[in-house]
Amino acid sequence: MRVGLDTSPLVQTQAGTARYIRGLGQLEALPGLELRRLSFGGPGKVSTLTRDLWWYPLELPRLAKHLDVLHCPTFRGPVRSGVPVVVTVHDLAVLRHPETFNQWTRRYSRLVVPRVARAARRVIAVSEFTRGEIVELLGVSAERIAVIPNAVGPPFVADGPAAEGDYVLAVGTLEPRKNLALVQQAARALAVELRVVGSRGWGDVQVDGWLGRVSDDELAALYRGARCLVYPSLYEGFGIPVLEAMACGTPVVTSAGGATEEVAGGAAVLVDPHDVAAIAAGIEEAETRREELGGRGRERAAGFTWDRVAAETRKVYEAAAA
Repeated sequence: MRVGLDTSPLVQTQAGTARYIRGLGQLEALPGLELRRLSFGGPGKVSTLTRDLWWYPLELPRLAKHLDVLHCPTFRGPVRSGVPVVVTVHDLAVLRHPETFNQWTRRYSRLVVPRVARAARRVIAVSEFTRGEIVELLGVSAERIAVIPNAVGPPFVADGPAAEGDYVLAVGTLEPRKNLALVQQAARALAVELRVVGSRGWGDVQVDGWLGRVSDDELAALYRGARCLVYPSLYEGFGIPVLEAMACGTPVVTSAGGATEEVAGGAAVLVDPHDVAAIAAGIEEAETRREELGGRGRERAAGFTWDRVAAETRKVYEAAAA
């Protein structure tokens, strides 16, 4: 089976979507599957517009016409294609919270994303929560959606160096829905240092202890050394930092009632993300339950492997091509 994988998102982000695309490299180890990477452009606005207006609707399906399946690992993809298309949806924050995105992304997503998802032969959701969002917001039947959660691997393991200091850690792009302003307030209320890892995003978010992007090895060390990961995001389709922290044996404080609760699977402290006092109390609880949560988190994370993602994704390709 010859599969085309759109890797263009790698020039735009190094966050969760990038981890997912790199993890799909495990597909190359599967017998009988040939993976061809397809990409266009750079990180700038001109490239973004060119991809949306030319690459996805015209050039990408042209390049894929001799393949068996085309996989678009975000909800950007062709509306018409001569080969079966598989689309992965990580979240639908742009439809739930359009005010946190730029004008072009809001317009494109409102007009094009539902058409892309409905035109795809199969859709992959990274969580049950996201599958429900796809059904409700995009009008795709549940039968066409396969839930394949993200995964975690080295260097995000419990054994290894730990960063020094007494701090809590937040991980995520600086954008409003990551809720970093309330995380900062909670850390200040407890008089504990806050360290934040992630790219600068949008919304003019300013936060104490911002470290910018760091290497995966540095991030793993920061997880291991932290009192806990504080991740009370207002909206996620999965929440890879939750999984990475658990794999490192780090207690997690995250939002109740969404995808991150699903990912944590009972191995995290759940809080109301709108309540600073609840977030602060969650940090204190995570510290008192550190050994218990660390063990439960490692056990939970052990079931999320990229080999499993590759094997289940191949089944989706086979169903799409049938």
